This record gives sequence, structure tokens and C-alpha cells, in this order.
Amino acid sequence: MKQQTSGIHHITAFVTHPQKNVDFYAGFLGLRLVKKTINFDAPDVYHLYFGNEAGSPGTAMTFFPWPEARLGKVGGGQVGYTTFVVPMGALSFWEERLRKFKMSYYRIQRFGETYLQFQDKDGLQLEIVEREEGPASKWSFGGVPADKAIKGFGGAILYSLQPEKTMHVLENLMGMERVAEEEGLVRFRAVGDLGNVIDINAAPMPRGQEGAGTVHHIAWRAKDDQDHRQWQENVGRYGLHPTDIVDRQYFNAVYFRENGGILFEIATDPPGFALDEPMESLGEKLMLPEWYEPYRTRIEQGLLPFEVRVLEEDRA
Repeated sequence: MKQQTSGIHHITAFVTHPQKNVDFYAGFLGLRLVKKTINFDAPDVYHLYFGNEAGSPGTAMTFFPWPEARLGKVGGGQVGYTTFVVPMGALSFWEERLRKFKMSYYRIQRFGETYLQFQDKDGLQLEIVEREEGPASKWSFGGVPADKAIKGFGGAILYSLQPEKTMHVLENLMGMERVAEEEGLVRFRAVGDLGNVIDINAAPMPRGQEGAGTVHHIAWRAKDDQDHRQWQENVGRYGLHPTDIVDRQYFNAVYFRENGGILFEIATDPPGFALDEPMESLGEKLMLPEWYEPYRTRIEQGLLPFEVRVLEEDRA
């Protein structure tokens, strides 16, 4: 039986200032900061995770904030748009919220759905759509009540250098179903109920440039360690040269670059973000893996402080 991912596990992007990042994703979007840690490969840089109340797979948007980062250029070989999903009837709330914060946005139609497209403070391209499927978030913060809150990912738009090859990977390796085509986009659907709708530009896109305001990688879900090992074997058999399994503390990861230039990861659902701190205080303390604990003081001194705060527009 062919393996099938249930959809997106997380999406990771480059941004600049951590306070600006937290103000946008917690303050404006109302997501919960579920983990404050470091980039395990570059410990002088934060790795911040935002999601629903638990940062469940399918909800976690993650960032490497680096104030000195150069600005990137969104293009081929990247995720073009990250799609968030909200409950049915909540889109008007988000449209009003965008206006309240004086943010530019576009209201577009795609495959019979209405999307609000906008950018974060670093130029990362985002959109919001409303759908019935997927569990509701239980988290509320600032001006975002739980009944209007982002549930998690709706999916993404992929920009590929070789779309036919990327589509072949989505369908024949990742186990997604090709379901529709419209105005230069092809839609694929995974079997889960969050992060399950992937659109891809059918025409090749000019190559993007990595930097702030661009996505570093998109991660797909594996059920457990056994499923994960099988994914690694299947990626290798497909000829895409997966990495070794990497311990990312809150999940295990395998990386590979598909032939359209996009960096894919496959990540395990367990163990999750409550591994090293209580659910009620997720994201409040800088958490380090044990191999970095001896260097905590030095690491903390090198990181810019920030706070999760209610924004002025929501205090008025």
C-alpha cells in the first residue's frame, strides 16, 4: 500500500527581528508561541514556533529570526504562499482585522473559495481561507477570540522550477490526489483535515533567493517513527537522496530537495512540544536541548529579548 502523508506538519521561514515576528504571529494573528528555542544548527539564532494551543502537527509555523538577515526574493524552489484556515463565517472578522491594523490585502477567488492575501512585516506571503474541516483552536489572545482563531494550515501554494516533477512527487511519492486545475494552478489534496490542500503553479517560476521573508522548508507529516523510517526509504528509492534521521527534540526529521527545487522535510507527529515543559506554560522559557545546556548563559546573552504582548490596536 502506497504511503500517504496527511498533510503539512510545519512550515519554517526566515525573518528579521524576533519582537516584530512575535508581534505579528502572536499579537496580530493570535497564534500561541508554543516553543522558544534555538536553531540547533546555529545556536546564536532563535527558533520560534507558533500554532494552536498545543502547536499540534498541521498548525506550527516556525521561524529563524535574525535581525541582520538580508531580504530574500520569493520565487521558484520555494513555498510561495502559506495558507491558514479559519472557521466558517470567520473571514469577515479577519478582513476587518486587516483593515483595523491598516494592512494591505487582496480578496481573491480560487477553486471556488475566497482568500485574503497579505504579507507579514518581513514580506512573507500569507493567506487566510475559511473551511469546515479541521478541529477548532482553543487558543485566544489579544483581539482574536477562540471562535475566530486560526485552526492551523489550510495548505500552501508551491512555486516550482520544474512543476511537472514537483507534481509527480506530490502524487507518486507523498500520496496526494490531483483533484482540480484552474487558471494556471493545479490542486492536490492530502488525506488529513489540516494542511491538506496544496496548489502549485503549473508554469515554472523564476528562481527565488533565500532570505528574510521567504520559506526555508515545508515539512510533511509522518505518523510515528516506524512510518518515518519507511518514508526515508521511499524517498531514497525515488532517487531524492534523503538525509539521515535528525533529532529535532520535538519531532524527528528527514530532509530532501525535490526536483523542482523546494526543500521538503518529513517530520514525526510525536513527541510534540509538551516534551520538556508543561502545556500551560509552553513558550514562556528558552528551552535548550541537553547538549546546549552547558552553554545556556552564553546563548541567552547573545539573543535579543522579546515579549508576547497585546498590541496597541487591541488595547484601544
